[in-house]
Amino acid sequence: MEQEYIRLAVGIPRVTLADCEQNRATITTLIDEAISKQVDILVLPELSLTGATCGDLFFQSTLLTAAERALASLIAHTAGSSILVAVGLPALADTEHLNCAALIQGGKLLGIVPKATFPNRFSPATPYTKPEITLAGVTVPFGKHLLFPCPKYPTHTVAIETDQTQTATIYLNLTATPEQIGQATARRNTLAAQSADRSAAIAYAGAGHGESTTDAVYSGHGLIAANGQIHTETQRFTPHTQLIHHDINLNALSVRDGVLDIPFSNSPATPHPTMPFFPPGPLDDHCQEIFTLQTVALKHRLESSGCKTAILGVSGGLDSTLALLVAKNAGDVLGVSMPGFGTTARTRELARQLMDALNVPHREIDIQAACLQHFADIGHDPSVQNIVYENTQARERTQILMDLANQTGGLVVGTGNLSEIALGWSTYGGDHMSMYAVNAGLPKTILRAVVTWLADAQYYGPTVSVLLQNILNTPISPELLPPDQSGSITQKTESLIGPYALHDFFLYYVIRHGYPPANILTLAESAFADTYNRSTILRWLNLFYRRFFTQQFKRSCMPDGPQIGPISLSPRTAWHMPSDALYTEWQRELDRLL
Repeated sequence: MEQEYIRLAVGIPRVTLADCEQNRATITTLIDEAISKQVDILVLPELSLTGATCGDLFFQSTLLTAAERALASLIAHTAGSSILVAVGLPALADTEHLNCAALIQGGKLLGIVPKATFPNRFSPATPYTKPEITLAGVTVPFGKHLLFPCPKYPTHTVAIETDQTQTATIYLNLTATPEQIGQATARRNTLAAQSADRSAAIAYAGAGHGESTTDAVYSGHGLIAANGQIHTETQRFTPHTQLIHHDINLNALSVRDGVLDIPFSNSPATPHPTMPFFPPGPLDDHCQEIFTLQTVALKHRLESSGCKTAILGVSGGLDSTLALLVAKNAGDVLGVSMPGFGTTARTRELARQLMDALNVPHREIDIQAACLQHFADIGHDPSVQNIVYENTQARERTQILMDLANQTGGLVVGTGNLSEIALGWSTYGGDHMSMYAVNAGLPKTILRAVVTWLADAQYYGPTVSVLLQNILNTPISPELLPPDQSGSITQKTESLIGPYALHDFFLYYVIRHGYPPANILTLAESAFADTYNRSTILRWLNLFYRRFFTQQFKRSCMPDGPQIGPISLSPRTAWHMPSDALYTEWQRELDRLL
C-alpha cells in the first residue's frame, strides 16, 4: 500500500497589534518559508491578521476593513501553490462581529469557520445562520461544521477546531490562550490525549510575541500531535517568528466517530493543598516558568512603551526584591531606596547590598523631610502616627518614582502582589499605583516560593543568594511606623491582617470556585489541621471577606499587570465587581459558623 504523507506546519508570527499590513507582510514571509519547505498545510494563530488583544478596536470599521484587505492580499499570494493556509481574523457578518478562521489555497478563499466567542468582544456564531459569507470580495461557505479536503489526498479531511468540530483526519487549532504556570504541560497532555482519542493529527497555533501584556502573557506555543504523541513544538516566549513542521502518515490515522474534547485543567494533585495556586508538577519548574512569564511581560512592556529603563523602589522587602530581580532579567534598571520614618537599618542595608550585588544603578532619597513639609502644609501633627502619617510616606515614594521616570524616560514598575490586591493592603494613589505591576499575578505565598527558588538555585550567584535568604527571613512589613528601641520592625503585616497562607487559600477558593464561607472553612480546617484551629481560621476568613469587598475601589483602577496563575483580579478582563457591593450575605453565613 502506498504511504500517504502530508507535511503539517504551525507558524507563529510576531504580531504588531492593529497593524494589519505589517502582519500581512510577516505572514506572507511565513507562507513563503512554508512553501519552500514543501509544507502542505499551514496553521496560524487566532486573529493573527490583527493581533488577538485589540479589545474594542475590533469594533472599529477601519481595523475590520484593513483585516479584510490583508486577507485578500494573502489569497492572491497563494495563487499557483497547493498549500492550504488557515489564518485568523475578525469579520463583520450583517451586524455580528465574528472571530473567524479563513482557509486559503491556490489563490482562492475556500471557506470561513467562526470560532467560539472571544471574551467580551465577539458574538457567538449562532445568530448568523446563513451558510455563506462575503469576505475579501468573494462569497464562500460559512459554518462551524465545514470540512476541507486534505492537499494531495482529498479523501482525508481537515477541520478547524471549534466548540462543534466535525470528525476529520487533521484538526487545526487557531488559539490565543494566555500562558499560565503549568499550562504548557497541561496543553501537551491535552493535545496528545485528543489526538489519541481521535486517531488524528492536531496542529495547535497559539498567539505569541507582540500581543498585549496588559493583563496576560502570550507564549507563542505551537505544537503538532498525532496518535497520542507530541511530535514537535515551538520554543515558547521567543520574540522571533517561528515555523515548525512534521510529516504525518495519513495511513496511520483512522477516522473514528465521536470527538472527545478534553478541557485544559490545572486541577490540584491533592484534594486540599495548602498552596492550591501551584498546579501539579515539580516546584522548581513552576518557579522557573513564573520568573520567565514575569520577565517576558516586563520586557515586552518596556519595548512597546518605548521606555528605556525600569524604575522601581527597592525597600529590602520581599515584593520589591522579586520585582528587582525580574527587572534585572528584563533589561536596564534604576533602583531607588527611599527610607522613611519606619525604615530599619536592616532593610535599608539589604536594599543597598542587593542592588550593589546585582550591579544595578541606584539612588537613595530620604523622604522624611518631604513628609514633614507635607504634614506642615496640611496641618497634621507628626506625633499622631495614624493613617495620614503612614500613607503620606507611601504617596511621597510614588511621586518620586513617577517623577524619576519622567526625568529618565523610564517606566515605574509596581511591586504589589495579588494577595495585597485582594485585601486592598496598599495606599490608594501610593504603592497601589505604578506603570506596570509585574507582581500583580502572584499571591504572596507563591512570590515567596519564587524568591526561595532563586536563592536556592543561586540564579544570580552566591552573594545574591545569601542576601535573598536574609530578605526571606525578614518580617513582612510596610515599615511606615517607627522601629522599636532596638531598631527592629514593629509593624508586622501578618500580625495585623493575618497569615498570607490562609488569605491565599481563601482567595483561591472564593474566586476560582466561588465557594461559600462554610465550604471554605471546611477545606481550610482540612488543609491547615496541623497549623491553625477553627477559631483562628474563622477570624481571618471574616477579615478576608470584609477587606475583599470594601477594597474593590482600588482594584477598579489598578495598573496593568500580567496574569501568571489561575486567578487575576484585573477589572479589565477577569474580575468585574461594583465597588459599593455589600458583603452582608457572606457575613450572615460567617456569623452562623461561629
